[in-house]
Amino acid sequence: MVADPRAPGAARPSRLNQPRAALVDEAFDGTPCRVNRQPVVAVREEWRVVDRWWTEEPVSRRYFEVVLESGQNVVVFRDEERGGWYSQRGA
Repeated sequence: MVADPRAPGAARPSRLNQPRAALVDEAFDGTPCRVNRQPVVAVREEWRVVDRWWTEEPVSRRYFEVVLESGQNVVVFRDEERGGWYSQRGA
């Protein structure tokens, strides 16, 4: 028997495309050159998000959409408030 996800008390599915910690090697300018030990062959796009600076939990991130040697598109970002790199699947 499969549980009804709409039932009271049912576990909610985790957020889709939730960021995960990533192992990123950076070039001299801060752009990723390896993601999870895979070489980056192209940086397709770069952007910054600065938001909620007026709160106790500001967001400051530098995002990159990269293509790995395997052909996989990955979005990685450096969390400039807390430190560390994270990855998300690209389109």
